[in-house]
Amino acid sequence: MSTLSPPIALLLAAGRGSRFGAHEEKLLQPFVHHDGRPGIVATATAAALLEVMPVLAVVHGEGPLADALRALGCTVCMTDNNGPREMSASLRCGLQHATQAAGWLVALADMPCVHPSTLVRLRDALAGGASIVAPMRRGRRGHPVGFAQAHLPALMALQGDQGARALLAAHPVTELEVMDEGIFADVDTREDLRRMRALAQ
Repeated sequence: MSTLSPPIALLLAAGRGSRFGAHEEKLLQPFVHHDGRPGIVATATAAALLEVMPVLAVVHGEGPLADALRALGCTVCMTDNNGPREMSASLRCGLQHATQAAGWLVALADMPCVHPSTLVRLRDALAGGASIVAPMRRGRRGHPVGFAQAHLPALMALQGDQGARALLAAHPVTELEVMDEGIFADVDTREDLRRMRALAQ
């Protein structure tokens, strides 16, 4: 039996982003990294993850987004250009390229305000044997969410755009209380982007 590699982050960056206008446009908007470096929404999200663990980014085709994520240090894989641009399809694509990982921290590329300290705790919980792990604040779960290798078949079977909510409802979840408002902050609209830029300052 082959030895599993340590947990990695799956950065989902291939959706439609229709509320913003276009997903690639949203993820390419200027956004300062948590350490003060200039970047874009997607690289700000990825940079925090890369401080903690390897990142496999799932994108929809070659272009500026894939280039920026590679330049930062992410491994990049592509979804099927003719396939559905749903969260489950992006997740399956990433998992197919990382089946030997001991677990996956599933992160959304439009959430650039999650703090590295939160990511460290999630990674350590996964590495320590947690089956599913999620950050919590004020009784509410946020993102990213981690899954152990045992959930690979169920994750690969997901369909549609609801992500892994069904798994979280069906299995015990290790909930980590954090002080990080970034676990709820995603860029859906241009107003979200303005507000989150202010939060990140």
